[in-house]
Parts: sequence; structure tokens; C-alpha cells
Amino acid sequence: MKLSRSAGVLLHLSSLPGPNGVGDLGLEARRFIEFLAKSGQRYWQILPLGPNDEGNPYVAQSSFAGSPFLISLDDLAELGDLAWDEVNGCRMDAASQVDYAYIAGLRKPLFEAAASRFMSNATPERRQDFERFCDEQAFWLDDWALFAAMKKTQENKPWWEWPEDVALRRKDGLVHWRQHLAWPIQVEKYIQFVFYTQFAALRAQASAHGILLMGDVPIYCARDSADVWANREVFQLDRDGKPTHVSGVPPDYFAQDGQLWGTPLYNWEVCAETDYAWWITRLRGILNLVDVVRIDHFRAFEAYWSVPAEEETARNGTWVQGPGDAFFEAVERHLGECPFVAEDLGIITQRVRDLRDRWHLPGMAVLHFAFADNAKSSHLPVHHVKNSVVYTGTHDNDTTLGWYQKALPHEQDLFRRYTASDGSWSHFHMIRLAYGSVADLAVVPMQDILGLDTDARMNIPGTVNGNWRWKLLPHQVNDESARLLADLAETFDRLPKNETDEDETEEEENA
Repeated sequence: MKLSRSAGVLLHLSSLPGPNGVGDLGLEARRFIEFLAKSGQRYWQILPLGPNDEGNPYVAQSSFAGSPFLISLDDLAELGDLAWDEVNGCRMDAASQVDYAYIAGLRKPLFEAAASRFMSNATPERRQDFERFCDEQAFWLDDWALFAAMKKTQENKPWWEWPEDVALRRKDGLVHWRQHLAWPIQVEKYIQFVFYTQFAALRAQASAHGILLMGDVPIYCARDSADVWANREVFQLDRDGKPTHVSGVPPDYFAQDGQLWGTPLYNWEVCAETDYAWWITRLRGILNLVDVVRIDHFRAFEAYWSVPAEEETARNGTWVQGPGDAFFEAVERHLGECPFVAEDLGIITQRVRDLRDRWHLPGMAVLHFAFADNAKSSHLPVHHVKNSVVYTGTHDNDTTLGWYQKALPHEQDLFRRYTASDGSWSHFHMIRLAYGSVADLAVVPMQDILGLDTDARMNIPGTVNGNWRWKLLPHQVNDESARLLADLAETFDRLPKNETDEDETEEEENA
């Protein structure tokens, strides 16, 4: 994949401002697209979109379903699926933190009411669209709708604690529970229909403004997910559905005991026997939603950290060979050349870099990692390459202001010397470094654009509580920030180019 020289903003949809307690696909998302266009941006990186009760999109309950938290209630009221009194009853004061448990309690009865109203009152055109959606997406939707309905009727217990007939997917059990939960299943299908409809409208508006969406594929699936429940043969599970080995990474910058993610590992031998059919379907699904896909934890395709399921930390794992070129050959056979970005952070060997480069995938550089190694780090701009994406920080990093305040003295010193600054406006100088890099794409988290401190951090890897809750306040998406970004984009030749400009640039590079 070849990126044009451009810039983008990293902001999860849940972090958008708005009166309903969590960012969604409605008015504020449309306004944010206008902000990006005014800011001279080309990309909006949105992170994964899947459902998770605690908001963590990297441990979603489905690789295909969209999060009900992200559905715009206001847009449902505009269509008549909800009454305005129902929506207004869910309004919340502006806050910089999302309370997922509270919001979930408000939304469950609303979606049931909306589904009932839709089934009774929807126009023939919308009913036809719904039926078409259910038919076209049945390959994942049928399993997801049963899974989600079971979760709600089984007090949110994980699937391996459900009645055995459905937990182990016996044919008679599936038939019984699909009949028994016919209405809850319809509600779940309606929720997904609404999510996909709203997302398609947002993507169309983004395209009309020249904005491309960058999505994200988490490398692993949550054990308590429709993916694992419905496709157990794809994962390293025993007969009862228990993982034999789980995922993680060894000790690194983020965690001295490593990170024990605990998600089931793939049975790559079985995947290969089907020409990686499940993975191909998964990738095709995300490519139907977004323009570019960041492949999370890319290094696992070369080798992955395998931890026995009984371990309490990731320390005692081992590296195991991944599918490597065979996987990407299958992807190319089925999907052609794909717009992938490789998240190649962590313990990266030459073999990982070679795999990335053989498939011409842009890698990543993160400036927060650049100043710890006496100007030798590959993350330092002087070592960047064109076919890459440079970040000030990612969703797993502190904000730049928070990073600088906590950085070791020698890191602060190198940063000040490198930027010819006194460090007092560290976020701005870090953004300038990113924009001035030779890397084709520069992406900056919205928190850094606003110069926010650690209170605005999105995620602390290896921890469970308090993550994925940061939310913008309405006044923070403003013209001043747009002008700052647009000026930097112009200064460092990152303004969006039309096709003619890109063709001329490519011809000059090839001359």
C-alpha cells in the first residue's frame, strides 16, 4: 500500500462530545468531519468499533457487530423509532468521562422500544432495507444476535457458563434457543441494522469532505465473544471451550511482567486448511466499513507470545512461529492488494520487518519512544522512512504533555535539544516533529492537539479499570485548533492533494 503525504487525527467515536453521555455516530461525528476538513486533514483514525460492556474496543464481543453505545439516539428520534421524550430523558450534563454501566442501563429499554416501533411502523423501504441487511449479513449476524440475546437472558454470564446445549452449539440447542429468544434476537438484529446504517451515512459524509476513515483490527478475539463461541475450531481451545494457551507480550516498555491479554490464540494449522477463510471474512468485513485498516500487533503474524492458560502473568510464555507469508498470500488471493498499516511496535525482530516490507506495508513510529536511547531510536525522525505512519503517541500512550512531565531527565533534555525548545509547549513541538517527518502519514491524538495532560489519557496497557472513558467537551472542537493544524499541514506539505497532484508527485519521484 502506498500512502500519500498527509495528516490525520486519532479519536475514538466514543470520545466525541455530545449530550448522551458517550460519543456516537450522530451530529457531533458529522461536525468532527467538518473540523477535520477545515484542519487540512486526510484521515480520521477511529479504532475498533465492536461491542464491549466496559468500552474497551480491543476486547470486543464480536469482530463484526458494532457497539450499541455508538448509535445516535437523536438520529433514531428523527426517524420516529424513538420519541423525543425518551431521548431527552437520557440527556446527561457535559462530562469528560464516560460511565458505560450507567449508559447501558439507560439504553437497553430504549433499543427494545425502538425495535418494537420499527417493526410496527417502519416504511416499506426501511423494512426492505432491514430484511436485505439481515440476509446479506447472516453469515455473522445470526450467531451474534443469538449470542447477544443469550448474554442478556443469562445475566451476562460468559458463554461457557450457559446451558450446555447452546454453549457447545448442539444443533437441537441452537434450534431451541433461537425459537425461545425470537424477539430478543430481532432486537439485536435491529440494533446492528441501525449501527451499520448510521455508519454508512457517516462514511459517505466523510468521503464527500475528502476524509478517509482508518479502522483497526485487533489481532485477537475476546474469549467471551461470538467469534470464539461460533468458531471454536479456529482457536486453541479444549473440548469444553477452555483455552489451552493465551495471548500476551513479554516484559516491555509498558509492563515489567509483560501483558497477559488472556485471549485465546489461533489454531493456525486449522486456519491454513481452510485457506484462512475466517480471517478473510473478518478482513473483508472491516474493509467494507473503512478505507484503511491498521493491523494491531502485526508481529504476531511472524511469531506470537504463547502463554499457558494457567499462568498469572505473561512472563513464562514462549515465542511460537506465526503463519507469515502464507497468510498474506491468502489475503491477496481473496481480497487483492489491501490498504493495511502494520502496527509493528514492541519487540520487533528483523524477520518481522522483512515480513512487513515484503508485503509493502507501512509501519509505525511513535515519538514518545524516540528520546530514551541517545538519538539511536528508530522512532526518532532522523531514522524514519517514507512508507510509514508517525504518531506523537497512540491510544496506549500517555498524552504528550503527560509524557513530558513524567519523562526521565535525559529524555527531556534530548527532546528540548531536538526541538530547540524549553519544553514548555511540548505537545505543539511534538506535533511539529511528526508533521516534519519524512513519514508519509502523520497522525496526532486529539488530546495532543488540545495540549491535555494525563487526565485525558485513553488507555494504560495491562490495566483493567478506568480506561476508554475520556470524552471531549463541546467547546474543545474549535476553529483555533483547526487553524493550527491547517497551518502545520501547509507548512509541512501535508494538505490533501487531488489525484492530479499525486500523479505528478509520483512521476517526479520515479524520474
